[in-house]
Amino acid sequence: MSTEHQDTNLTPEQYHVIREGGTEPAFTGKYWNNKAAGQYKCVGCGQPLFGSDTKYDSGSGWPSYWEPLPEAQLTEIVDRSLGMVRTEARCANCDAHLGHVFPDGPQPTGQRYCINSAALDFEPET
Repeated sequence: MSTEHQDTNLTPEQYHVIREGGTEPAFTGKYWNNKAAGQYKCVGCGQPLFGSDTKYDSGSGWPSYWEPLPEAQLTEIVDRSLGMVRTEARCANCDAHLGHVFPDGPQPTGQRYCINSAALDFEPET
């Protein structure tokens, strides 16, 4: 999928996060404390990724989810940057860097999808 058209609509911060693998500072993103019901989509292509029903306050300062939506298409790859080994989460549809996955989340999955607000668009329930 070509992302050239979509990328022209991104803010500099969104572009840095999803195309250059950047990270927004903790507690600064527009969705880290969002409690509204709805769906979080990839800012790069609109692919549905997470529902508000799996979002929780991890205390990390980034939106955190214990599970992606059933229709979400995520790619998880090993990230050895910054002198550590982590699992990077990317949108399988447009290859946007979303954030990282950690094995310290709540049940029932035990996973914490720690996602940059800049990688997301929020669609509230109607």
